Order: sequence, then structure tokens, then C-alpha cells
Amino acid sequence: MASQKDPRLEGKKLLIVRPVNLDGTDTTGYVVAVDTVGAGFHERVLVVAGSSARLAQNMKDAPVDAAVVGVIDTVDVKRLVRYPRRPNR
Repeated sequence: MASQKDPRLEGKKLLIVRPVNLDGTDTTGYVVAVDTVGAGFHERVLVVAGSSARLAQNMKDAPVDAAVVGVIDTVDVKRLVRYPRRPNR
């Protein structure tokens, strides 16, 4: 809840989210994001920022820079394999 907010954000829930590293550990800093999916307390969520946030459902004309667009059920991180560059032919 916010005591003052832009009228275009009325009825929208604001969440304080903390980015995590690939291994699930917390990073430093927080982001305030508009919740577009009804996320719950301590759920892992997918956040988009910038112009992508304004493309989230019902955010077209809202002054948002970050939006929660999904609740994450599972995370499967595959190790990135880097191959040597191919020589120019």
C-alpha cells in the first residue's frame, strides 16, 4: 500500500523484490515492481524492466519501470558451454 501514488497505479499492488543470482543466493539491492499476476509473499517471481514493463497486462499507460509478470515454479540452470571461436574462412 502507498499513501501517495500516481492515479494510473490505483488498485495496483507494489512489491519490493530482491534479485537473486543463478545459484539462488541473494544479491544486494531491491527493486519496486508492480504486481500484475497476484504473487504471494516469498514467491520467486519473474520481473521485467523498462519498456517491457509497460507491455505487461494493464500497464500500457502506467508509469512503471518494473513489473512482476510471472510466478516461478522451478528453476533449471544448465551450464553454459563455450566453444572456441571458429577461424575466419
